Amino acid sequence: MIDLEGKTLYVEKIADLPPMFKEIGAAWSKALEEGAGLSGLRQAIRERDVAALKEIWDRLIPIWDDRSFYDFVATSYAFADRPFQYREVFGQVGFGTGGWDSDYPNSMLEILRVVATDCDENQNYIVGGVEQVPRGLWKTSPPNIVHWPKGTTLESLHRGAPRPGVTRIDRAYGDKIAVTDRWGDTKLYDAVLVALQSWLLTTYMKCEESLFSPKMWMALDRTRYMQSSKTFVMTDRPFWKDKDPHTGRDLMSMTLTDRLTRGTYLFDNGDDKPGVICLTYSWMSDAMKMLPLPVEKRVTLALDALKKIYPDLALEKHIIGDPITVSWESDPNFMGAFKGALPGHYRYNHRMYCHFMQDKMPPAERGIFIAGDDVSWTPGWVEGAVQTALNAVWGIMHHLGGESPINNPGPGDRFESLKPLELPD
Repeated sequence: MIDLEGKTLYVEKIADLPPMFKEIGAAWSKALEEGAGLSGLRQAIRERDVAALKEIWDRLIPIWDDRSFYDFVATSYAFADRPFQYREVFGQVGFGTGGWDSDYPNSMLEILRVVATDCDENQNYIVGGVEQVPRGLWKTSPPNIVHWPKGTTLESLHRGAPRPGVTRIDRAYGDKIAVTDRWGDTKLYDAVLVALQSWLLTTYMKCEESLFSPKMWMALDRTRYMQSSKTFVMTDRPFWKDKDPHTGRDLMSMTLTDRLTRGTYLFDNGDDKPGVICLTYSWMSDAMKMLPLPVEKRVTLALDALKKIYPDLALEKHIIGDPITVSWESDPNFMGAFKGALPGHYRYNHRMYCHFMQDKMPPAERGIFIAGDDVSWTPGWVEGAVQTALNAVWGIMHHLGGESPINNPGPGDRFESLKPLELPD
């Protein structure tokens, strides 16, 4: 269901869309081709042609790093002869599963990465949520494990529970790094991997300033995080699949709107199991509207907005259990959903991503490594977290005197041929 300016549109297939929406989709595709050569990018990715991909991408970096997503859309020939409403609708509804206007201020490079790799399309539902990735890493025993007995897991190495949260990181005794937990216990390590929100290094913990260069601190602190809010309710069953006897439509649908809820999503766990509705999934200023409100008020506002779209639907009678809400920007361990680079932030991301290459750093800055989706070029996606983790593992191995097998070189071994383009400061 698309609800804009008080008018609703029920869509089951692309053919149901009115001409304006189809024209917006065509304009977006045309803009991507004329402004970024999208087909060439995707072809290089499909063929795993790293040289061609790097050549195309290196040309785009200086063109689009300093320009916003909105600038890309507004100045493209594809949208130039279209009314402002086209940009407005594209921002509010977009394509796929949500609008784009919350990303309009972002660097266009951020958007191109998502689109070129199809991260915005053909998504799958993961039973148990994306947390299955860290849980899997915690419990998995590698089949070719060498340094520990067969069957060893991270869980067993830590006696079943992670260590307490870190509050302090210092340089100690030459090459060692001292890590202090929330209870004041300090341990020394030859190398430390930091995989947390970068702002925590200067807020919730004390990190010795000399561990990073001034330029790295600039990058870590200037990283910009996007606000986001979600509110969930559990339902007795996936009632939305029932048909309206008068219209033949589903009683309720995934809903994109310009109202307070913005995006409403339905999770079906089976006809004989409770369902879940994400009443409102919003970003940036829309998320800020929810920030000071308790969960009950958030649910009430969302239900009131949805009643205007579904006036005959008694959604309340299907709600069971207690609602759950989250505002990532108010969570002490997140302070934002994920990174959204602004124009001009490529240099910052470059410093963070390439930090695992430490041979040219002064000794005081070696031995501490960073990883996570916000260190990667694809914030918000687990692929970026995994990629930077592999980079950091290579960096730690190299720092401790290890080497990759000759027939399986690591990211640092191939860095000179694959390294991201460096823009001058």
